[in-house]
Amino acid sequence: MLKAILFDLDDTLLDWRGFNQEWPSFEQQFLRRTFDYIGQVASPLADFDAFVTEFRYRTREAWQSGRGNLIAPNLGTILLETAEVLGAARGVLTAEGCLTAYEWGAVPGTVIFPGVPETLTTIRQHGIETAIVTNASQPMWLRDQELKQHGIFDYFPKCRVSAADAGYLKPHPAIFEHTLKQLGIKPDEAVFVGDNPIADIAGAQAFGMQAVLRVSTPVPPMLSGLIVPDAAINGLPELLPILDGWYPGWRN
Repeated sequence: MLKAILFDLDDTLLDWRGFNQEWPSFEQQFLRRTFDYIGQVASPLADFDAFVTEFRYRTREAWQSGRGNLIAPNLGTILLETAEVLGAARGVLTAEGCLTAYEWGAVPGTVIFPGVPETLTTIRQHGIETAIVTNASQPMWLRDQELKQHGIFDYFPKCRVSAADAGYLKPHPAIFEHTLKQLGIKPDEAVFVGDNPIADIAGAQAFGMQAVLRVSTPVPPMLSGLIVPDAAINGLPELLPILDGWYPGWRN
């Protein structure tokens, strides 16, 4: 019986193809706000450029390590450690305070893919739970700001999980276990939809879920090797007839 559908966020529900800025330049505004906050709450730091350099070094190291051990980077932890290693008084700052000052929100150029709200409406109208599971280094409460600004927050009232919250990156089983435990359902009662063959498809299948590959380019999707999705779609509305075939009567 189908009880829940879990969705990746970036490049599955949220289309980043319209973002055309250089990330380091774009990121400066968030780091500047955090830097200024640190100066107000703890010891003022002498050099913004040094703060940026240290932050980026620690971010690279966290992601390089995470790709091997699947331990998730945490933006709040990285910001806090950066401040303290550069001289901010220890025990005064918090990761949450740094993240609040960071003021993350919807990124210019990003949009929700066509058909997403309509498909999510249909799914929820028929009593199916929905959840987000994203490999984000931001805690989900920060990414919730994007969901609200893009108008899809209310489609996920119970469960929105980032890797930073769960402590592990997909395809580690712990992040899927963390999510399904929140929903109170078993793996064979859930379907996962995502765009990454390894993180989303292989990870979900290894945990016992059926997995649907979201392909953002309008061509027949093909995979070779050991990772083969249970189904593949070019747009979210295509998910509904797949569910009809797998779970006859789910709309009842």
